[in-house]
Amino acid sequence: EVQLVESGGGLVQPGGTLRLSCAASGFTFSNYAMSWVCQAPVKGIECVSSINYDGGSPSYADSVKGQFTISRDNDKNTLYLQMNNLNPEDTAVYYCMNGNRDNWYQPSPSPSQGTQVTVSS
Repeated sequence: EVQLVESGGGLVQPGGTLRLSCAASGFTFSNYAMSWVCQAPVKGIECVSSINYDGGSPSYADSVKGQFTISRDNDKNTLYLQMNNLNPEDTAVYYCMNGNRDNWYQPSPSPSQGTQVTVSS
């Protein structure tokens, strides 16, 4: 069974940092590009970052360039998103997905639970 389990979210003050993790199982993680997608009530769904299967070619939405860093550990089947200098506009539920920013998709019929990031003072 394909599973993606996100963690690491929480409530943080503006300017704070978080590191999100996504543990993958049920498929050959190292064969797939991966993305972080966020869903906010007002902005809708946006892919904020993606990374190639081998950890190369990280790509970021303009809104998070210089602020977020995506990485992966194929030995641990885990995707990461380092989030720095967080601001209230980053508040959203963050999901990991297969694919890159131009073509991301949910790898299983059931959506993962995501991890909530809330930036507030």
